[in-house]
Amino acid sequence: MPRPAGGSSRLAVSPAKRPLPASLAPFRFPAFRAIWTANLASNMGSMIQSVGAAWLMTELTESHLFIAAVQASATIPILLLGVFAGAIADNFDRRAVMLAAQGFMLVASALLTVTTWTGVLTPVALLAFTLAVGCGTALNSPAWQASVRLQVGHADLPQAIALNTIAFNLARSVGPALGGLLISLAGPTAAFALNAVSYVALIIVLLRWHPEVTPPRRTPMLAAIAVGIRFCMGSSPVRRVLMRGFAFGLGAAGFQALLPSLVRDRLHGSEITYGLCLGAFGIGSIFCALWIGSARRRWGSDRVLGVAAMAFAAMMIPVALTQNLLVVIAAAFVAGGAWVTTFTTLNVAMQLRSPEDILGRCLSIYQAVTFGALALGAYLLGLLADLTTLPTAILVSGAWLAVAAVVLRIVAPMPTRDEGRVLP
Repeated sequence: MPRPAGGSSRLAVSPAKRPLPASLAPFRFPAFRAIWTANLASNMGSMIQSVGAAWLMTELTESHLFIAAVQASATIPILLLGVFAGAIADNFDRRAVMLAAQGFMLVASALLTVTTWTGVLTPVALLAFTLAVGCGTALNSPAWQASVRLQVGHADLPQAIALNTIAFNLARSVGPALGGLLISLAGPTAAFALNAVSYVALIIVLLRWHPEVTPPRRTPMLAAIAVGIRFCMGSSPVRRVLMRGFAFGLGAAGFQALLPSLVRDRLHGSEITYGLCLGAFGIGSIFCALWIGSARRRWGSDRVLGVAAMAFAAMMIPVALTQNLLVVIAAAFVAGGAWVTTFTTLNVAMQLRSPEDILGRCLSIYQAVTFGALALGAYLLGLLADLTTLPTAILVSGAWLAVAAVVLRIVAPMPTRDEGRVLP
């Protein structure tokens, strides 16, 4: 169990005795509360930077592929480096790994700020910086996901995952709108600078957090990776979760990757319009994150995932065919709810079925599969948009999601409640 803080300079990790509603129970733990708050600020900065990078790319080039590559460059490192990051998370102190990753992203964002301010940024350089930040995210993610168990008790783990998702999507709902406004008033340089500063609060909180952990048993990197891969491939429940994540990520990538092009070319909007669309996506995510736990308990993971995939697919029709901003905002709201429903459900399923000693590797493989699918989907759909039209690429993404939802319920059903669980 985590130990209470020994002094005022340390962050307390023992649970408070004040009763809280079940949906907010993880906030009883001071460590979770402080890290959640700092992470919200960091996510807000990241969303503001992502809006700035995506919109800046529309000003640097006309290529749909380059515009879609902004998202791909931020996520493809998770595919290429994720399994190594998982082994690092299991071989070293996860708190130290997170600090190193946050520091690296701080430096990369600061360099992006300076390069933009001096006016020498090119499309390739912009992709290189977003790729660097993506590498930091790849290193951070497995350690971050695995550290949730150190912040709360096992009984509160599913809700803690949901609350972390809410933090991310709260940032997704507010960050894009703020980013669009900030870019319109002060330019993308200010957005990048604000993101660099946002890492500082999380670094300070992590420096004050001292959980009691068992020192990890070191194993050679490649051998450690092989153990994680063998477990994930040998576990039928985990393997089916990975298949569902890959299929959804491949199709769902199209909306966010091509949204800047849709706003520019079909809605004839500005960076504020783009921020509003992403904001609606984030608000929909928050709305669904608040009740997804009860929906999953009532209807089961398989049915919830199927409905979410179909809802996302249906929303791609108005997104592709309309030029009405309000319709796109409404569709983005529904798509955001489907997005968070899917990835929260898959994340919880992985956490509950991954042994503690290889948890980082299991989560890194999950992240590599899902985010790799997002990167691959962004590239393929951006290329398809260049070869055909934007509406065609969006409609193809929706068709893929609909077909995959039907087929995977047959060939890769989600694990039943007790199937493969390693946590009570």
